[in-house]
Amino acid sequence: MSKRVVITGLGVAAPNGVGLERFTQAIKNGESGIRHFEEMEKLKFSCQIAGQPEYEKEFLNNYMNPVQLRGFNSTGLEYGVIAGVDAWRDAGLTFSQNEPYWDSGIIFGAGMSSADKYREAIYRVDAGNVRRLGSSTVIQTMASGISAYLGGIIGCGNIVTTNSSACTTGTEAVLMGYERIQSGKATRMLVGSCSDSGPYVWGGFDAMRILPSQYNSNPTAGSRPMSASASGFVPGSGGGALILETLESALERNATIYAEVLGGAQNSGGQRGSGSITAPNNQAVQRCIIGALQNAGVTAEQIDTINGHLTATTKDATEITNWSTALGLTGADFPYINSVKSMIGHCLAASGSIECVASVLQLKEGFVFGNSNCEDLHPEIASVISRDRIPTKTQAIAPRIVAKASFGFGDVNACVLFKKYEVNE
Repeated sequence: MSKRVVITGLGVAAPNGVGLERFTQAIKNGESGIRHFEEMEKLKFSCQIAGQPEYEKEFLNNYMNPVQLRGFNSTGLEYGVIAGVDAWRDAGLTFSQNEPYWDSGIIFGAGMSSADKYREAIYRVDAGNVRRLGSSTVIQTMASGISAYLGGIIGCGNIVTTNSSACTTGTEAVLMGYERIQSGKATRMLVGSCSDSGPYVWGGFDAMRILPSQYNSNPTAGSRPMSASASGFVPGSGGGALILETLESALERNATIYAEVLGGAQNSGGQRGSGSITAPNNQAVQRCIIGALQNAGVTAEQIDTINGHLTATTKDATEITNWSTALGLTGADFPYINSVKSMIGHCLAASGSIECVASVLQLKEGFVFGNSNCEDLHPEIASVISRDRIPTKTQAIAPRIVAKASFGFGDVNACVLFKKYEVNE
């Protein structure tokens, strides 16, 4: 018999809020974390705005010891460790002192790991100073560095691994952890994802000319999902994490239950038809959404809110059409829909996990957060769904089921369904 899976802990390091309380307040109030970066201006980026979590370096002493911090130079790992450790603590769990937690595991994704550490290492090797690389270079730059750090800090003895599937990474990690618990292979999983910040991560996207360049003097207006004046996504970074657990275990230890994971689906468009390495195959997106509903045992009419991928590119209107087609809903019958990216930009590999945290918070706290910068709704979107389905301010509406989807480079898709946990069900 498959296990029911619930969420008992959340953690987040986002551009508009580090820590769960600060992030919750920010998304409720529509606070942006996007700002201008002088470094990007000096390096002659066309787009000089981005989203990056802000905190003093001393803040890391709450998460890592002096040995771990020696020679440390990886923003993505920082964000992932903050989010992951916070989620573990939020769930009321302790760190193992001796025996590993054999029933607890980690699936924590990343895009590219430690770009700044790579740069540092390359310069030292090229200068003939290979012996000065330091003992932590390998652990910081290996793809699974984030799960290795978290696994050691917590002491997990079940599967400890890192997944990577571009912008779908975080949502995929949630589904992978869910499936492992549901199948009885683990009692508890820390899932999430993180992404580095800085010009070495964001430069490639600027070169693709898919970032907005006209908002350098007005950063908070730059990320405009579903807007007629959207001109590209604002790059971002950060980390998000969730603790998934069997319902039985959560009840046994009287844990706070944020929501239940009902199920979901993943697929690929194979870069065929309308799909390419950078664009989604619309048929695959629709099949993923339909498959997620079937797996979760949910009908389209039961979905109250969608947290879309919605990056502020020309594909936003296409995404809305795909949702409408897959759900068979239009106009006022369509669910509410929002995009966290309007406040934090596109956090790449971290986007799915941060947005999953935001989705779950709506269920737990009973609200639907607003979309910034889309007062001028794209006419193609307006022709499919009603204007009031896209709130610009937070609504005091208590959703019962939220659908969260991510679509990534490589033509890969993931969709997960979360439900408000109710004791008597």
